[in-house]
Amino acid sequence: MDSSAIVEHIPSLRRYARALTGDAWTADDLVQDTLERACSKWRLWTVGTDLRAWLFTVMHNVFASQVRRMPAHATVDVDEVVHELRSVDAHRDQAIDLQRCLLLLPEDQRSVLLLVTLEDLSYAQVAKVLGIPTGTVMSRLSRARERLRDLMEASPPSPAAGRPGLRRLK
Repeated sequence: MDSSAIVEHIPSLRRYARALTGDAWTADDLVQDTLERACSKWRLWTVGTDLRAWLFTVMHNVFASQVRRMPAHATVDVDEVVHELRSVDAHRDQAIDLQRCLLLLPEDQRSVLLLVTLEDLSYAQVAKVLGIPTGTVMSRLSRARERLRDLMEASPPSPAAGRPGLRRLK
């Protein structure tokens, strides 16, 4: 297999990594780590099977390993840095709120939601990528959609909409 087979999947990998991590630099690192792992484990891919799904499986495993190795103090409370995510453009605010709300979802729900909605993988493909039953994919997707809807409805109002921003008092 030549490298062009992998190269055509890089945009999808980058998109998923960006949505998964919420950060362009971290996403690029995740994609690079994924491609390195895929190249080193190339013999594990079975010719004739879905290369895209295999690459997403590799990415999921790399990401899960990175999260497990991350020290507890390295996590960021999104609510503490929400002021840094603000923009003057109302549409941009809504996109930033969506990204903030996605990052508030549990990782297992976020992964399923992104693979189904952003990458347009079937439930069976997502189940294979994540190593879980198809029924679990469907229930996680349902919970993720419901939780995301709740988070978006509870998102702080946009300053660009003319409403005052929320302040946290201690």
